[in-house]
Amino acid sequence: MAVTIKSAKEIELMREAGRLLEIVHDEMGKIIRPGISTMDINECGDRVIRELGCKPNFLNYGGFPASICVSVNEEVVHGIPKKERLLKEGDIVSLDAGLIYKGYHSDAARTYAVGQVNPKVQELLDVTKQSFFEGIKYARAGNHLFDISAAIDDYVSRFGFGIVQALVGHGIGTSLHEDPQVPNFRQKRKGIRLAPGMTLAIEPMINMGTWEVKWLDDEWTVIAADHSVSAHYENTILVTDGEPEILTLHI
Repeated sequence: MAVTIKSAKEIELMREAGRLLEIVHDEMGKIIRPGISTMDINECGDRVIRELGCKPNFLNYGGFPASICVSVNEEVVHGIPKKERLLKEGDIVSLDAGLIYKGYHSDAARTYAVGQVNPKVQELLDVTKQSFFEGIKYARAGNHLFDISAAIDDYVSRFGFGIVQALVGHGIGTSLHEDPQVPNFRQKRKGIRLAPGMTLAIEPMINMGTWEVKWLDDEWTVIAADHSVSAHYENTILVTDGEPEILTLHI
């Protein structure tokens, strides 16, 4: 496993890639409402990425046909945007987006309620987001990688939701997916020791029901095997000597 440690110059480039991606997410979030299509969201994200002078890193990645992954309800990740797929009141929609700025990648996901959702679905959204923050409490130099995984698992398991195991987080830098893989569920081993300069995409994917998933015939869209709704929350982070820095979210 070759985990890259970013130099000070590289970190500055990744900070800017993250800052710009947060702008993209903010703009996409503004248009979420009943009646818009998943393609509308993709077109918004693609336009903003390019207006910022960047490139969408998902477009044509492994053959993916869009710039933004737009996943609705039971779709976990990698939903392909379509003009005919219209959002309706009570849906949830996950937007996974990334961009390339001067050769450096950023990656982040948000899940939105479309109008009003039932309280259990809102709990899923809240738990998924909070599980990210529970995990990164351990994203500190000197801790082990799988401390992050265990913290996410411990938090989510209290609520009885299913933690997707077929898909995991990852390192990120000059490539969208780098070592190491970052599971969202407890591991038997400790994993590598974290060091300053590591950049990771931490991304809990949580289902209302089972942890199991399956792929649709388009060979991209991943859904919960029991068709329960699913939420996704992700940020690109930097490991430092102290608290981790979230590059794609400025609180």
